[in-house]
Amino acid sequence: MLISASLKTVSQSLAALLLLGLLVAEPAQAQRKRSTSVANADGSLATTAPVPARPARLQPLFGGLTPAQATQLIGEKQLKAIAASFASTAEASTFFTTKGYEYLRENQPDTAAYRFNLAWLLNPQNAEAYRGLGIVASTQSAPDAAINLLSKGLALDPKSNYIMGDLGASYLIRYGQTKKKKDLTTGLDLLKRVLAAEPTNADAWQQAARGLYYQEKYAEAWDAVHKGQALSVPSLDFTLITDLLAKQPDPQGTFK
Repeated sequence: MLISASLKTVSQSLAALLLLGLLVAEPAQAQRKRSTSVANADGSLATTAPVPARPARLQPLFGGLTPAQATQLIGEKQLKAIAASFASTAEASTFFTTKGYEYLRENQPDTAAYRFNLAWLLNPQNAEAYRGLGIVASTQSAPDAAINLLSKGLALDPKSNYIMGDLGASYLIRYGQTKKKKDLTTGLDLLKRVLAAEPTNADAWQQAARGLYYQEKYAEAWDAVHKGQALSVPSLDFTLITDLLAKQPDPQGTFK
Protein backbone atom coordinates (compact mmCIF):
# COMPACT_ATOMS: atom_id res chain seq x y z
CA MET A 1 0.00 0.00 0.00
CA LEU A 2 2.92 2.32 0.65
CA ILE A 3 3.63 4.77 -2.13
CA SER A 4 0.52 3.43 -3.84
CA ALA A 5 -0.56 4.46 -7.28
CA SER A 6 -3.64 6.52 -8.03
CA LEU A 7 -2.29 9.63 -6.35
CA LYS A 8 -4.55 12.61 -6.66
CA THR A 9 -3.92 14.69 -9.77
CA VAL A 10 -3.44 18.38 -9.12
CA SER A 11 -3.56 21.12 -11.75
CA GLN A 12 -0.43 23.21 -11.84
CA SER A 13 -0.20 26.81 -13.06
CA LEU A 14 2.75 28.18 -15.01
CA ALA A 15 3.52 30.42 -12.07
CA ALA A 16 3.72 27.35 -9.83
CA LEU A 17 6.16 25.68 -12.17
CA LEU A 18 8.34 28.75 -12.33
CA LEU A 19 8.34 28.76 -8.55
CA LEU A 20 10.57 25.71 -8.48
CA GLY A 21 13.47 28.01 -9.17
CA LEU A 22 13.07 29.36 -5.67
CA LEU A 23 13.57 25.89 -4.26
CA VAL A 24 16.90 25.26 -5.92
CA ALA A 25 18.58 27.50 -3.37
CA GLU A 26 17.25 25.82 -0.27
CA PRO A 27 18.18 27.49 3.03
CA ALA A 28 21.56 26.51 4.42
CA GLN A 29 21.25 24.78 7.76
CA ALA A 30 23.68 24.80 10.63
CA GLN A 31 24.10 21.10 11.19
CA ARG A 32 24.37 19.81 14.70
CA LYS A 33 26.90 17.05 15.11
CA ARG A 34 26.99 14.03 17.32
CA SER A 35 29.98 11.91 18.27
CA THR A 36 30.06 8.14 18.39
CA SER A 37 32.43 6.08 20.47
CA VAL A 38 34.08 2.77 19.73
CA ALA A 39 36.43 0.62 21.78
CA ASN A 40 40.17 0.58 21.17
CA ALA A 41 42.09 -2.68 21.22
CA ASP A 42 42.98 -2.06 24.87
CA GLY A 43 39.36 -1.59 25.82
CA SER A 44 39.48 2.18 26.16
CA LEU A 45 36.99 4.34 24.30
CA ALA A 46 38.00 6.26 21.21
CA THR A 47 35.81 8.98 19.78
CA THR A 48 35.28 8.77 16.06
CA ALA A 49 34.79 11.74 13.77
CA PRO A 50 31.54 13.63 14.42
CA VAL A 51 28.60 12.42 12.35
CA PRO A 52 26.51 15.29 10.93
CA ALA A 53 22.85 15.21 11.93
CA ARG A 54 20.32 15.30 9.12
CA PRO A 55 19.30 18.87 8.29
CA ALA A 56 15.97 19.81 9.86
CA ARG A 57 14.43 20.44 6.44
CA LEU A 58 14.90 16.74 5.60
CA GLN A 59 13.34 15.49 8.84
CA PRO A 60 9.56 15.06 9.14
CA LEU A 61 7.91 18.31 10.24
CA PHE A 62 11.34 19.93 10.22
CA GLY A 63 12.50 17.73 13.08
CA GLY A 64 9.59 18.59 15.35
CA LEU A 65 9.63 22.37 14.95
CA THR A 66 6.52 24.47 15.40
CA PRO A 67 5.20 26.23 12.28
CA ALA A 68 6.64 29.50 13.62
CA GLN A 69 10.07 27.97 14.13
CA ALA A 70 9.98 26.29 10.72
CA THR A 71 9.02 29.59 9.09
CA GLN A 72 12.04 31.20 10.70
CA LEU A 73 14.20 28.35 9.45
CA ILE A 74 13.02 28.69 5.85
CA GLY A 75 12.87 32.46 5.94
CA GLU A 76 9.63 34.39 6.13
CA LYS A 77 10.35 36.34 2.94
CA GLN A 78 11.08 33.19 0.95
CA LEU A 79 7.96 31.49 2.25
CA LYS A 80 5.83 34.51 1.29
CA ALA A 81 7.42 34.50 -2.17
CA ILE A 82 6.49 30.83 -2.55
CA ALA A 83 2.89 31.42 -1.46
CA ALA A 84 2.54 34.48 -3.70
CA SER A 85 2.72 32.29 -6.81
CA PHE A 86 -0.54 30.57 -5.88
CA ALA A 87 -4.11 31.66 -5.34
CA SER A 88 -3.90 30.47 -1.73
CA THR A 89 -1.56 28.75 0.70
CA ALA A 90 -3.83 25.70 0.51
CA GLU A 91 -3.28 25.49 -3.25
CA ALA A 92 0.46 25.90 -2.74
CA SER A 93 0.42 23.13 -0.15
CA THR A 94 -1.40 20.78 -2.52
CA PHE A 95 1.13 21.53 -5.25
CA PHE A 96 4.03 20.54 -3.02
CA THR A 97 2.40 17.29 -1.91
CA THR A 98 2.06 16.41 -5.58
CA LYS A 99 5.73 17.22 -6.18
CA GLY A 100 6.65 15.19 -3.11
CA TYR A 101 4.96 12.08 -4.50
CA GLU A 102 6.69 12.61 -7.83
CA TYR A 103 10.07 12.64 -6.09
CA LEU A 104 9.13 9.52 -4.13
CA ARG A 105 8.39 7.72 -7.40
CA GLU A 106 11.82 8.85 -8.62
CA ASN A 107 13.42 7.40 -5.47
CA GLN A 108 14.48 10.78 -4.09
CA PRO A 109 13.15 10.59 -0.51
CA ASP A 110 15.14 13.57 0.82
CA THR A 111 13.85 15.89 -1.88
CA ALA A 112 10.37 14.50 -1.33
CA ALA A 113 10.60 15.06 2.41
CA TYR A 114 11.46 18.74 1.92
CA ARG A 115 8.48 19.21 -0.41
CA PHE A 116 6.14 17.51 2.05
CA ASN A 117 7.54 19.68 4.83
CA LEU A 118 6.80 22.78 2.77
CA ALA A 119 3.29 21.48 2.13
CA TRP A 120 2.75 21.07 5.87
CA LEU A 121 4.16 24.51 6.65
CA LEU A 122 1.94 26.16 4.06
CA ASN A 123 -1.14 24.30 5.32
CA PRO A 124 -0.86 22.28 8.55
CA GLN A 125 -4.34 20.88 7.82
CA ASN A 126 -3.18 19.12 4.66
CA ALA A 127 -3.58 15.43 5.45
CA GLU A 128 -1.57 14.42 2.38
CA ALA A 129 1.49 16.23 3.75
CA TYR A 130 1.42 13.94 6.78
CA ARG A 131 0.82 10.93 4.56
CA GLY A 132 3.80 11.77 2.37
CA LEU A 133 6.09 12.23 5.35
CA GLY A 134 4.77 8.97 6.80
CA ILE A 135 5.68 7.15 3.60
CA VAL A 136 9.16 8.67 3.69
CA ALA A 137 9.56 7.46 7.28
CA SER A 138 8.42 3.97 6.31
CA THR A 139 11.01 3.77 3.55
CA GLN A 140 13.64 4.61 6.17
CA SER A 141 12.60 1.69 8.38
CA ALA A 142 11.08 4.02 10.96
CA PRO A 143 7.61 2.54 11.54
CA ASP A 144 7.07 4.44 14.81
CA ALA A 145 7.50 7.75 13.02
CA ALA A 146 5.41 6.56 10.08
CA ILE A 147 2.56 5.50 12.36
CA ASN A 148 2.64 8.82 14.21
CA LEU A 149 2.56 10.87 11.02
CA LEU A 150 -0.06 8.75 9.25
CA SER A 151 -2.27 8.81 12.34
CA LYS A 152 -2.20 12.61 12.25
CA GLY A 153 -3.10 12.53 8.58
CA LEU A 154 -5.97 10.12 9.17
CA ALA A 155 -7.31 12.34 11.95
CA LEU A 156 -7.54 15.16 9.40
CA ASP A 157 -9.05 12.96 6.69
CA PRO A 158 -10.76 9.96 8.37
CA LYS A 159 -12.26 8.73 5.09
CA SER A 160 -9.00 8.48 3.19
CA ASN A 161 -8.49 4.85 2.19
CA TYR A 162 -4.97 5.71 1.04
CA ILE A 163 -3.89 6.98 4.45
CA MET A 164 -5.77 4.22 6.26
CA GLY A 165 -4.13 1.55 4.12
CA ASP A 166 -0.66 3.01 4.55
CA LEU A 167 -1.22 3.20 8.30
CA GLY A 168 -2.33 -0.42 8.39
CA ALA A 169 0.74 -1.45 6.41
CA SER A 170 2.98 0.50 8.78
CA TYR A 171 1.56 -1.36 11.77
CA LEU A 172 2.36 -4.64 10.01
CA ILE A 173 5.90 -3.41 9.34
CA ARG A 174 6.30 -2.65 13.03
CA TYR A 175 4.84 -6.03 13.96
CA GLY A 176 7.52 -7.64 11.82
CA GLN A 177 10.07 -5.96 14.07
CA THR A 178 8.42 -6.14 17.49
CA LYS A 179 6.04 -9.14 17.24
CA LYS A 180 3.54 -7.23 19.37
CA LYS A 181 0.11 -8.74 18.78
CA LYS A 182 -1.60 -5.35 19.12
CA ASP A 183 0.28 -4.04 16.08
CA LEU A 184 -0.81 -7.03 14.02
CA THR A 185 -4.45 -6.71 15.10
CA THR A 186 -4.53 -2.96 14.51
CA GLY A 187 -2.89 -3.24 11.11
CA LEU A 188 -5.27 -5.92 9.89
CA ASP A 189 -8.32 -4.09 11.24
CA LEU A 190 -7.35 -0.97 9.30
CA LEU A 191 -6.77 -2.94 6.11
CA LYS A 192 -10.12 -4.71 6.48
CA ARG A 193 -11.79 -1.31 6.79
CA VAL A 194 -10.13 -0.24 3.56
CA LEU A 195 -11.26 -3.38 1.76
CA ALA A 196 -14.81 -3.04 3.06
CA ALA A 197 -14.97 0.45 1.57
CA GLU A 198 -12.89 -0.31 -1.52
CA PRO A 199 -12.83 -4.03 -2.40
CA THR A 200 -10.97 -3.29 -5.64
CA ASN A 201 -7.88 -2.03 -3.79
CA ALA A 202 -5.25 -4.54 -4.93
CA ASP A 203 -2.49 -3.20 -2.68
CA ALA A 204 -4.70 -3.54 0.40
CA TRP A 205 -5.38 -7.19 -0.49
CA GLN A 206 -1.65 -7.90 -0.64
CA GLN A 207 -1.01 -6.14 2.67
CA ALA A 208 -3.92 -8.01 4.26
CA ALA A 209 -2.39 -11.23 2.94
CA ARG A 210 0.81 -10.41 4.82
CA GLY A 211 -1.16 -9.87 8.01
CA LEU A 212 -3.01 -13.16 7.57
CA TYR A 213 0.33 -14.88 6.99
CA TYR A 214 1.55 -13.49 10.31
CA GLN A 215 -1.59 -14.95 11.92
CA GLU A 216 -0.72 -18.32 10.33
CA LYS A 217 -3.97 -18.27 8.36
CA TYR A 218 -2.25 -19.46 5.22
CA ALA A 219 -5.34 -20.46 3.19
CA GLU A 220 -6.89 -17.04 3.81
CA ALA A 221 -3.61 -15.37 2.97
CA TRP A 222 -3.46 -17.20 -0.38
CA ASP A 223 -7.03 -16.15 -1.08
CA ALA A 224 -6.13 -12.50 -0.43
CA VAL A 225 -3.05 -12.79 -2.67
CA HIS A 226 -5.16 -14.07 -5.56
CA LYS A 227 -7.84 -11.42 -5.08
CA GLY A 228 -5.16 -8.75 -5.33
CA GLN A 229 -3.54 -10.52 -8.29
CA ALA A 230 -6.85 -10.54 -10.18
CA LEU A 231 -7.08 -6.79 -9.76
CA SER A 232 -3.44 -5.89 -10.44
CA VAL A 233 -0.54 -8.22 -11.17
CA PRO A 234 2.07 -5.52 -10.27
CA SER A 235 0.60 -5.45 -6.75
CA LEU A 236 1.96 -8.92 -6.03
CA ASP A 237 4.42 -9.22 -3.14
CA PHE A 238 6.77 -12.00 -4.27
CA THR A 239 8.58 -12.05 -0.95
CA LEU A 240 5.27 -12.88 0.70
CA ILE A 241 4.54 -15.52 -1.94
CA THR A 242 7.89 -17.18 -1.22
CA ASP A 243 7.12 -17.13 2.51
CA LEU A 244 3.66 -18.60 1.91
CA LEU A 245 4.99 -21.38 -0.31
CA ALA A 246 7.28 -22.43 2.53
CA LYS A 247 4.19 -22.92 4.71
CA GLN A 248 1.54 -24.19 2.31
CA PRO A 249 1.32 -24.86 -1.45
CA ASP A 250 -0.74 -22.41 -3.47
CA PRO A 251 -4.26 -23.90 -3.48
CA GLN A 252 -4.77 -22.63 -7.04
CA GLY A 253 -1.41 -23.92 -8.23
CA THR A 254 -0.48 -20.57 -9.78
CA PHE A 255 2.73 -20.22 -7.78
CA LYS A 256 5.10 -23.15 -7.26
